[in-house]
Amino acid sequence: MASDLDTVRVLRALFNDMPRAPQGLSPEQTMAWVQQSMTDYAGGDMAYMLEHVTRSSMLDIVLRLREDGYLKNDAAFTETVDLLSTPAGRKTFMDRCIQAQKSADATSRLIHRAKRSWTDPLPLFSSDPGTLERFVRGELSGPGPLYAEYQAREDVREVGVLAQAPDGIHEFSWGFVVEDQGAWVFYLADVWRRGTVGCFDRFLSAWQQMTLADHATAAPAAPAREDQDHNAHDGSSAQALAGLPPVPNGLVMEDGIATFSSLSLLAAGPMNRPELRRWIGEVFIDRMLPTMAARVVDADYDFPLLAGVSAH
Repeated sequence: MASDLDTVRVLRALFNDMPRAPQGLSPEQTMAWVQQSMTDYAGGDMAYMLEHVTRSSMLDIVLRLREDGYLKNDAAFTETVDLLSTPAGRKTFMDRCIQAQKSADATSRLIHRAKRSWTDPLPLFSSDPGTLERFVRGELSGPGPLYAEYQAREDVREVGVLAQAPDGIHEFSWGFVVEDQGAWVFYLADVWRRGTVGCFDRFLSAWQQMTLADHATAAPAAPAREDQDHNAHDGSSAQALAGLPPVPNGLVMEDGIATFSSLSLLAAGPMNRPELRRWIGEVFIDRMLPTMAARVVDADYDFPLLAGVSAH
């Protein structure tokens, strides 16, 4: 196991430049000092919390590697501790972690492809038609039991997301949608119960897979050799995707990192345009999102490589 000294060394390296309360303050003074530091932090209190959570995650990774990974080597551990003491070093360390995860994911995909036949999972959920119609009309439901479940999570409270209920909430049987400042932010119960953080990259792949399928239908290109085997099992899904109306102009998808969600759809113009709301409700929520979510949470699902999209 990592020793107490190891833990202290990593903590000091990671948090050496984070604000620290002066000694001798009362508990009330300390709390006031911390709150003021969060407010004064570059980017505000949300940036402070995200930075704190990120560095805490690095602490967990380093201590785990110290216990049973390559950092059992004292020289490698010391080098990593020194690396973590600067912003550039922390970025380098996180880049290494991301690349290692991508390599592990690629290896896992190859193993899954070799050991079994690929099948497309069934849609993860469906939406009540009446709830969909109310969403299209812009009628808010307000927070419900799934919103309360999500807000009660320890990681959500730690990050400070949704500390106050937003004005624009549509709750469905599968989760809820927050509508605010030109964006629809999607929170799916089956996703957050599995660990939202691990799904950011997979939701991006699922969106690209679905939206680029439309472009491929209009201007077909020869698939890469790796895709040919995958698509051989995906004929029915490809036919279903070919009939989807195209994504409205000015609508883009962003991963849910900033909002601690599954994903966000950002509109370039007013959100109350009937045709835009109809597409998001009747196409994205009703037809695209259930299949996207099913592929994301299925650990055995291997997203195909698409032309013009970097591999994950």
